[in-house]
Amino acid sequence: MNKYLLNISRKNIVLAAAAVATTLCYMQCSPKVTPTTASGATPTAAATPNTTPQLDQSKGLKDYFKDYFLVGVAVGSRSIQQDSALMIREFNSVTAENDMKMGVIHPTEDTYNWKNADNIVAFAERHKMKIRGHNLLWHTQAAEWMFVGPDGKPASKELLLKRLKDHIFAVAGRYKGKIYAWDVVNEAIDDTQDSTIVYRTGTTKTQKPSQFWGIFQSPEFIDAAFRFAHEADPKAKLYYNDYSSERPAKREKIFKVVKRLKDNGVPIDGVGFQGHWTLNIPTASQLRTALDQIISLGLDVQFTEVDVDVRVPQRPSGPPANGAAPTATRPAATTPDVDAGYTPEIEARQVAQYKMIFDILKEYKKHISSVTFWNVSDRASWLDGRGTGGAAASQTGPRTIRKAYPLLFDVNGQRKKAYWAVVNK
Repeated sequence: MNKYLLNISRKNIVLAAAAVATTLCYMQCSPKVTPTTASGATPTAAATPNTTPQLDQSKGLKDYFKDYFLVGVAVGSRSIQQDSALMIREFNSVTAENDMKMGVIHPTEDTYNWKNADNIVAFAERHKMKIRGHNLLWHTQAAEWMFVGPDGKPASKELLLKRLKDHIFAVAGRYKGKIYAWDVVNEAIDDTQDSTIVYRTGTTKTQKPSQFWGIFQSPEFIDAAFRFAHEADPKAKLYYNDYSSERPAKREKIFKVVKRLKDNGVPIDGVGFQGHWTLNIPTASQLRTALDQIISLGLDVQFTEVDVDVRVPQRPSGPPANGAAPTATRPAATTPDVDAGYTPEIEARQVAQYKMIFDILKEYKKHISSVTFWNVSDRASWLDGRGTGGAAASQTGPRTIRKAYPLLFDVNGQRKKAYWAVVNK
C-alpha cells in the first residue's frame, strides 16, 4: 500500500473511532426521561403475554393476587355444587349472581326466599371466603309489588320509601357482619350519549326506565338506599355499581352522581365498575381515565362483574366511529352475532386484552380492593344468551345461545392461556 492510501486509511479509522465515542457518550450521558400515567405511575411495558403454565398447579387466582386485591366470582346454587372445587382453589370472595336481588329474594310483600342466599353465605363462610352483596336496589329484577299502592294505583313516594327501607333492613340486617360490601344501587344512570340526561328518567326510549324514578322524580331514592344500608349494617362497605364505566359519556355521568352523593354526606365508600368488556373495549387510556376520576374523589374501586366477550357484532355499516359505545340506537338492521368458535385468533386477542387490563389493575392496586368475575367458566356464562355489549339482565324475547367464551376457565373448567397471561410476570 503506498503512503497516500495508508494516510487515508488511518484518517478513516480515526474518524470512525471518534463517531463511536460520540454516540456512546450521548447514550450514556443524556438525561433519562421516565414516562408516567395519569396516576403518576410508570406504565407497564408492552410485551408478548407469557402464557406458560406455572408448575405449581395448587395455587389459584387468590394466591397470585394476594398482595393486590381480593379475587371473587359470581355464583348460584348450581355453581356452588358443580364448581365448588375450582371455586375453593381459585377465589377468596363470592357474589350471589341473582339470589339476593330484590325480586328474587322478596317476591311479595310478606314473602322472603332466603334459602339460596343463605346457602351461598354458608358456603362462603365454610371456606373462609369474603361475601359481596348484590344488590339492594335495581330497576330490573325488582319486586313489582313495591310500586303498586293498596288501591291498585302507583304507590305514593312515602309508601315506596317505607317499603324500600323495610326491604333493605331485612336483607342487609339478616347478613349483618357476614357481607363485607354491598352494591347498594345498581345501574341507575342513563347510558345514552346525551349528557343532559343523567339518570334513567324514562325520557329516552332506548333503555328501560327506572320505576323508582317514575315515582320519586328525583334521585332521592338513591340517597335513601345508601342511608338505609348504612343504618342496617354500619360496618359494611357501600358501592354504586354500573356498566360502561370507562366509556366517556357514561363515565362523566357516574362521576357527577357519586360526587353529588359524597358532597351531600351520603354514606358511599366506592364505585363498582362492572367490567363487562369486549376484545377492544376498554382501551388502556379509557380504563386509566375512569379510575383516576373516581380515585380523585377519595373513593375505593371494585371490579364487580368481569368478563371479556369475544363475539364481534356484525353491523351493516361497520362498528361505531372512534370506538364509541354500542347503544340501543344502533341500526335496527343489525344482524345476529356470529359464533365463530374460540379460534386461535380470537384467543390471542382475548389474551392480550386480559393482560392489558390486569396490568393496569395491578398498577392501581392501592385503590382497588376487589376484582370479581361474573360466572365461573365458559361452560355457562350469562352472556351466552344475550347479544353483545350491554350489561343488565333485562333483555326480553327469545334468546339464542351463542357462546361468548368470556372467562379465564374453558368449557371444561381448565385454565385458559388468558389465565396464565394475567398471573405470570
